[in-house]
Amino acid sequence: MDEDDIGYDGAPKNAWMLTFADLVSLMLTFFVLLFSMSSVKVDKWDAMIDTMTQSLNPDKVKTVAAATSQFNIGTIFRKRATNLDYLAGVLDEAMAQDKLLSKAQLMRLDDRLVITLPSDLLFPAGKALMPAEARRALFDLGGVLRNISNQIGVNGHSDPAPPARGGEYTSNWELSLARAAAVANALRRSGYSEDIVAFGYSDSRYNQLPKLPDAERRKLARRVDIVIFPTVGEG
Repeated sequence: MDEDDIGYDGAPKNAWMLTFADLVSLMLTFFVLLFSMSSVKVDKWDAMIDTMTQSLNPDKVKTVAAATSQFNIGTIFRKRATNLDYLAGVLDEAMAQDKLLSKAQLMRLDDRLVITLPSDLLFPAGKALMPAEARRALFDLGGVLRNISNQIGVNGHSDPAPPARGGEYTSNWELSLARAAAVANALRRSGYSEDIVAFGYSDSRYNQLPKLPDAERRKLARRVDIVIFPTVGEG
């Protein structure tokens, strides 16, 4: 050992490094002991490793897993309403071939198609129950209407004369609504799947009828109208 390595007190000048090395070794041993006693969270450890890997090796190629399933997205088909001019021709031909329906009236208005069915042909007086012949005629008519998606409404009308006393219905409102519902149900049974709205108007539209002899006007007032609109129904 040279004289320059000896201090004033006779001890080596670098003796402190031995103590410092011992202290660092003890601290390292202490932290290793703490680490061995702790529980490592694997997910956080993996995340830390991935972060360090990306930082140290940013050009690493990432592998993207291919899709393993296929999605089948259904297509929504919107129904289309049938042209009323075309439908009027089809209905006119079908109604002309039926004995009962040939006495009905088909009217093409600006915004609708109306089939006027005389109530005297469909129902007994004061009743809303159709005989077999009327049910068969409406079933044949419904065979045409079930192929369309147009919105349909059924309106029942009556003359001003009140129902007979002791009858099934106490007012023309009830009678006209019951007859409209009976016609609507017959169309539904024939296969028309859209919603049908039935109304009973009683004699509220009587003043709108043309000026005819009283008997003919009352007969025309007793009717059930099937109204076909140019829009699609909601089923």
